This record gives sequence, C-alpha cells and structure tokens, in this order.
Amino acid sequence: PDSCQTLCDCLETVKTVKCVDRNLTAVPPDLPPYVRNLFITGNPLARLPAGAFPAQRLPDLSALNLSGNHLRAVEAGALAALPALRQLDLSGNPLVSLSPQAFGEGGSPLEELALRGALRDHGVLLSLAAMLQSGTLRNLSRLELADNGLLLLPAGMFTALPALRELDLSNNSLVGLRNVSFQGLGQLQSLDLSDNSLSVLRNGTLAQFRSLPALRHIGLGRNAWVCDCAIEDLVAWLKESDQVEGKEALTCAYPDKMLGKALLKINSSDLNCSVPIDLPSQLQTSYVFLGIVLALIGAIFLLVLYLNRKGIKKWMHNIRDACRDHMEGYHYRYEINADPRLTNLSSNSDV
Repeated sequence: PDSCQTLCDCLETVKTVKCVDRNLTAVPPDLPPYVRNLFITGNPLARLPAGAFPAQRLPDLSALNLSGNHLRAVEAGALAALPALRQLDLSGNPLVSLSPQAFGEGGSPLEELALRGALRDHGVLLSLAAMLQSGTLRNLSRLELADNGLLLLPAGMFTALPALRELDLSNNSLVGLRNVSFQGLGQLQSLDLSDNSLSVLRNGTLAQFRSLPALRHIGLGRNAWVCDCAIEDLVAWLKESDQVEGKEALTCAYPDKMLGKALLKINSSDLNCSVPIDLPSQLQTSYVFLGIVLALIGAIFLLVLYLNRKGIKKWMHNIRDACRDHMEGYHYRYEINADPRLTNLSSNSDV
C-alpha cells in the first residue's frame, strides 16, 4: 500500500487506483490486487509491452482507462493477463502500432472499447480491423471510433461482432458506406454517423438498416447531403423510417438551389429526375441515333443519284467533250510549235 500511494492514489474502499499526471513511463508493477477501476492517464507512457500487467496479479480489474497518454504502441499480449477486463479506453493516444494479438490468442471478455482520436494512422485502423475480424472481441457491445478523421472503413470490419449494441463513428470524414457491412449485427441498437462527409446513402446500405431488428437510433446530422436524383432512395427511406433521430433537421448542402432545404420536404419535381442520369447509357443512345441519321442521309444521297442518273450521264458526257476539245487545242498548238516550217508560216502570215 505504501508503494501504491507513492505513485498513485489508491482507494481500497471503492476498489479504485488513479495514476493521473504522475510522469509514469511504464505501468506500476505493484498495483494492489483489489483494484477494479484503474486510471493511468496524462503520463508519458509510450508503449504497452507484452506482460505490462503481471499475470494473475489483477484478477478483478474490469475498467482500465489509458486515455491521454503518449501511447504509440500496444504490443502482442499487452492486455492478455486481465481475465475480468470489461472496459478499455485508449482514446487520445497517437497510436502507430496496435497488435491484433494485444489481448492474446484466446478470446477476451472485453465489452466496451473506446478509441476516440487514436486511429489517425491508417495502419492502426487496419490492425484494429484484423483484431475485430479475428473474433477475439466477440463480446464487444460498445465500440467508439469517433474523432479519427476516417475516410473509408475496411471491408467486413464489423462482421465478427455479434454482441455489438452501440457503434460510434461520429466526427470523422466518412464519404461513403458502400464497402461497410452491417450484416450480422443483430443486437445493434445505436449507430452514430453524424458529423461526417456523407453525401448520399445507397439502397444497399438502407436495406441493411431495415434488416437490423434492434436498430432504433441512427444519427445522420451534419453531413454534406447532395440533393440530386441519387438521393431519392434516402428521402423515401427517411419518410417511412422511425430509426433516424432528428431527421427533420437534415438539410441539403448541394447544389446551391437546394441549399438548406429539408430532406423530408424534397419531392421528385424538385430534383428534375425525368431525364436519366446514367451518362454512359445516354452516350450509347446518342451514338445509335447518330448512326441512324448518317445511314438515312446516305440512302437519300444514293436515291437522288439513281433518280438523276440520265442527267448525270449527260452532264458527264458534256464535261468529257469539253475536256476533249480543250486538249485538241493544246495538241494543235504543240504540233505548230514543233514544226519549224509551220512556225515560219505562222510568223509571216500577216505579210
């Protein structure tokens, strides 16, 4: 106890130890075994190596807060010796390495994982996806990935989380969800997609939302919705669904003529979708039409030639005769110039 009080605030009555702003570079090795809630925050803790928490020394530790340190690496086996761990907070750490085996080879009892602002490195995001897909965290019920600047999510990232109830993806830069699968999340109740860069939600994503029986709270606020013909499916879903919180406040960001218009008040006439927006199909139709026009012009030209064949033949004969007379005149002059006698005769013809 004396050693614990030197490095941390140890409160046995509430089973809590707080090591806040103590300039720690490693996890204290002699933490009391009674601890259930451990806070190690605001320290220059750079790495969490294998065996950072001594095996069987913390059998009751259920909540571990490591936020706001300088953690850059969580190595394989770093969190393997915590059999009762239910909550883990790694938010606010500049992670560049996160081992998919951080919880060991077997499964983990972890239920809540917070990584707010800790996934700025793309490699760490891929490592987290590998960890989730491995099934190590099958008991996870809450996952917080907010404030990470995420543009796209790895395909199939959430497919091995059957117990997940809350998923927070807010305050990122997500531009689409086409490669994201929510299938298998039968327990999902809350999905926060607010404060992103979503411009539209496609029919495949909307169909997944409809298929999740427990999903009752979807946050879509403060996204850059583009109100063109592609948004018709989203508007129709919003009008019929009761899953979206604050859907009345969702407004168009583009184009300028639709800026600020509520999505729920959009009609087909506002979008002017009578003309197909499939550009390749339009180009193909235009090429076919141009071919038909050219063929018709060619047929008309041939028909005109056929109907005027006699006149054309007479015109060609006239041209031939004129050319022949012209050439005979040149030939006559050539003969005169070639014969000296005719040349002298021509020169004395006025005498």
